[in-house]
Amino acid sequence: MEIRLNGESRFIDQVTKMSVAGLLEMEQVASPEMVAVQLNGEIVDRGTYHNTMIVDRNEVDFLYFMAGG
Repeated sequence: MEIRLNGESRFIDQVTKMSVAGLLEMEQVASPEMVAVQLNGEIVDRGTYHNTMIVDRNEVDFLYFMAGG
């Protein structure tokens, strides 16, 4: 499967679909509770990360929240 992750093409071998939660785990996101996920331009509800599937040619963005002033 090929997806676009944060603007870059990514190939994920031997997979036809993967959950948002699975992608966060695969990418070893240190604090997934601090990341919002946008899938094909739409924000994914955090409660559906395990049920929302990513398939070939999807566009995924991890949006990191940062505090500051």
